[in-house]
Amino acid sequence: MQVTRREAVVGGIAAAAAPYLAKATPSKPPNIVFILADDLGWADLGSYGNTDFKTPALDALATRGVRLTHSYANSCVCSATRMALITGRYQYRLRGGLEEPIKEAPDPLLGLPPSHPTLPSMLKQAGYHTALIGKWHLGYLPWFGPLKSGYDEFFGIRSGGADYFTHKSVSGKLDLWDGDRLTDEHGYLTDLLTARAVKYVANRAARRDQPFLLSLHYTAPHWPWETEQDSARASQLKELFDFGGGSLATYAGMVQSLDRGVGRVLDALNESGLADETIVIFTSDNGGERYSKMWPLVGEKGDLLEGGIRVPTLVAFPRALPAGRISEQVAITMDWTATLLKAAGVRPVLPLDGMDLLPVLSGAPQVPRRLFWRFVGQRQAAVREGPIKYLRVGKNEYLFDIDKDPRERANLAGARPAELARLRQSFQRWNATMLPDKGVEGYLFGPDKLAGRPDGD
Repeated sequence: MQVTRREAVVGGIAAAAAPYLAKATPSKPPNIVFILADDLGWADLGSYGNTDFKTPALDALATRGVRLTHSYANSCVCSATRMALITGRYQYRLRGGLEEPIKEAPDPLLGLPPSHPTLPSMLKQAGYHTALIGKWHLGYLPWFGPLKSGYDEFFGIRSGGADYFTHKSVSGKLDLWDGDRLTDEHGYLTDLLTARAVKYVANRAARRDQPFLLSLHYTAPHWPWETEQDSARASQLKELFDFGGGSLATYAGMVQSLDRGVGRVLDALNESGLADETIVIFTSDNGGERYSKMWPLVGEKGDLLEGGIRVPTLVAFPRALPAGRISEQVAITMDWTATLLKAAGVRPVLPLDGMDLLPVLSGAPQVPRRLFWRFVGQRQAAVREGPIKYLRVGKNEYLFDIDKDPRERANLAGARPAELARLRQSFQRWNATMLPDKGVEGYLFGPDKLAGRPDGD
């Protein structure tokens, strides 16, 4: 049998990584706690350079595990990144992934088809108990939902954002759910999600013979700009977008509430004796905005500049990963799907676009990457290959050396025209394999397709 070049490369990487993974192949699959912040900026944590306020729990997580310095979100907006995370594939392979982000009006086209294999559905089939606590934002009832896509439990919001006290979405409707039932549970949303996550860990500790996936997807620090002390302000807001609110101090309070919540969940893992057998990953769905700290990056949510897509990422797994390690491996959201399935010993149903990061995070040599992004806003496109990044915004093209120029200020396009052309063509070839970024009217998919094969396959 003839071995292809790709198979040879993959085989070589696997062989090189084998010594580093010897201790990461336990008889019992690991528990998984995947914590996703919403619109957290690159430098909003102390471990990433923030000196304006403290984030002790997340900084402690960084010292317990690996801190990534070149970790990216799949998109510069939320629902698209979440589509990539749950499928392990570029979101542009699915109709719902083209919405940037998915709008609140229920639409049978706009969401994650229940028929599509997901991280929770594949883990569930392998014997895991699965729960989503927090933000879903991958389509609305009656066509879409967490319980239709592999989660055993759900507590949180379905839309892109909700008020922290009234729990109402942009439409003004209550958007706090316990399973498929609306609930009027009172409290600050970050704290409610934390309390439910702590309770979930305690429940699973009593059933420790079954591994679990806890997707803890906070809404913080997404607007509206409210701390735990701002309940009175919530009743005065006329629209959730909150263009007139916020401050650096308010934002700091929101991030610190998030940090305390993560600390409580980590404490629950320690107290239950589950910490050593649990992979904990913390990251953000895209870059920050408005009050976030980005230095030295530029750009924000909605941009394919580094500030819009590079995100803080921490990984701890005591029985397999070293403590206090810093990794410069280029990574992207969908890699975590491949990583977690591999760690759990689960073979993916569909080919994944991400890679297993555990070998390199354990000490194996870094793996060269070529990653792609596109965003319909301002007709943006980007490619990262090694330290070089191609960026297109409208009709303007740029070429940056990210290692030397993380602020993306020195445009090398004129000095390296051949490299610019090569990366442009690379993007065009990749883009031709994805769904075109048309509006709904450009598609023939209908509700009947949702029960069949996944959109775009």
